[in-house]
Amino acid sequence: MKLSKVLWVLLSLCCYCVIINNNGVEGSHEVHPQYMSHQAARVSRLHRTSYHFQPPQNWINDPNGPMFYNGIYHLFYQYNPKGAVWGNIVWAHSISRNLIDWEALEPAIYPTDPYDINGCWSGSATILPGNRPAILYTGIDTQQRQVQNIAFPANLSDPYLTKWVKSSKNPLVAPDSSVNASAFRDPTTAWWLNGHWRMLVGGKHHKRGIAHLYRSRDFMKWVKAKHPLHSAQHTGMWECPDFFPVSIYGENGLDTSATGRNVKHVLKVSLDLTRYEYYTIGKYNPSMDRYTPDNSSADGWDGLRYDYGNFYASKTFYDPPHKRRVLWGWANESDTSSNDTAKGWAGIQTIPRTLWLDKGKKQLIQWPVREINTLRGQKFQVRKHELKTGEYVNIPEISAAQADVEVTFYVPSLEKAEEFDPSWVNAQDLCGLKGSTVQGGVGPFGLLTLASEHLEEYTPVFFRIFKAKDKHKVLMCSDAKSSSLRTDVYKPSFAGFVNVDLKDGILSLRSLIDHSVVESFGARGKTCITSRVYPTMAVMKKAHLYAFNNGTETVTIKNLNAWTMHTPQMN
Repeated sequence: MKLSKVLWVLLSLCCYCVIINNNGVEGSHEVHPQYMSHQAARVSRLHRTSYHFQPPQNWINDPNGPMFYNGIYHLFYQYNPKGAVWGNIVWAHSISRNLIDWEALEPAIYPTDPYDINGCWSGSATILPGNRPAILYTGIDTQQRQVQNIAFPANLSDPYLTKWVKSSKNPLVAPDSSVNASAFRDPTTAWWLNGHWRMLVGGKHHKRGIAHLYRSRDFMKWVKAKHPLHSAQHTGMWECPDFFPVSIYGENGLDTSATGRNVKHVLKVSLDLTRYEYYTIGKYNPSMDRYTPDNSSADGWDGLRYDYGNFYASKTFYDPPHKRRVLWGWANESDTSSNDTAKGWAGIQTIPRTLWLDKGKKQLIQWPVREINTLRGQKFQVRKHELKTGEYVNIPEISAAQADVEVTFYVPSLEKAEEFDPSWVNAQDLCGLKGSTVQGGVGPFGLLTLASEHLEEYTPVFFRIFKAKDKHKVLMCSDAKSSSLRTDVYKPSFAGFVNVDLKDGILSLRSLIDHSVVESFGARGKTCITSRVYPTMAVMKKAHLYAFNNGTETVTIKNLNAWTMHTPQMN
């Protein structure tokens, strides 16, 4: 492991989390007992999002058990009903008919029994034969072991599935002597194959991350396979695993049980050590129950990521009416816990994304679900505008703090592209080195989001193009260093490389801006970055949006559309 990676991880751990070891139970959230059951007298609207998923107040983290059932979308999520920090966790439950407007129901699962009395942690939903949903989730039992449990709707005739009941046979899966009982959690959506259900449970053995495989004929009696579906050295605990098929051809999603010649599989894990997520694309061998990543998919810290920013504990589900696979992810706060407690809320879910396999079959493409477009209101357009060196173009007539902007840039020449140093292997380090104010050849160019009028604060989302040995290298950044005048918030320079062909000179960017979050999609969803930011000046009606170019090569805004986003019904 390179020294820079060690330092990077140590910094991430300092800023994001500590490892909890509470009577043998390992977790990855900061513990603040003084705040766990402390509710703010008033919920602050400052920095609170308007069209992202969040409850009216308090803490949320992992999205759990998303599903579409009888015409209704369900999202469960880890929730503290008593405060704005992690603790007192229950499975909260919301429903929607369009993935945009949400209604909160009563929480579905509470700690109540010996097998989950010390915690009801993350899990997944599966639709069983007879159109019967089931939830598999991790409980922390009286021995502080992590065990896997099941719950069913109390009344299938209830269209909202309001109440859920736990099985008297819980726990269905308890750790045997070969399993680390303090690192054994987050069961996946199950898939059916050759007369058996299969599910994965995340784990680790020493420093090896593991996707434990279990099989069942009836979904109640589970047997551990002799070998895991997959594992990898030096990756640590695999949280929130997700395993699903993708079609080699086209953008349609597939049911979780789909296999065949024209199918590849994706294995995603959330790495406890880095607090980032990684995925591989590969081949699932049903007869061997083994998953093998393709040679083009790095298996570990250098691997592909859904999102190169603040995005964790994600979960996908198959949406049959629209034949798509939809991705949910959690974006934690980058503020302090005392500030979160004072404002009365913490955590959001990112906008749900449709994902599919890129035509090159080496990565996934992600794009906000099309329903989000229904929130678009007042519009402003820019066409064929040349951005000279050092130029900033104001985007007026919209609410810049609550906006959706899509821009297509045209780069007429790559001759001035800077030479790429092969030692620049870490995109985030490179973004920190060459930010939006560091003049380059081709770039930096992009958007200044949540900007104050005179640029005392701004969050730039931009591209910079380099000339590598055999092709051009595109860096995409979402740099929070200048996002706030405050010094007590985490302001990282998030970044990722974009695998895109520049022969036509076209490079696109979309950013969803919502008060304290900027979700950005580069090159039509090839590289995605989410940033959480807390401006002091660029708030509400004082926020501005600019397009800019700080490279010596002139870049043309071929097409820019920006919209004010309306506020949906939100819990």
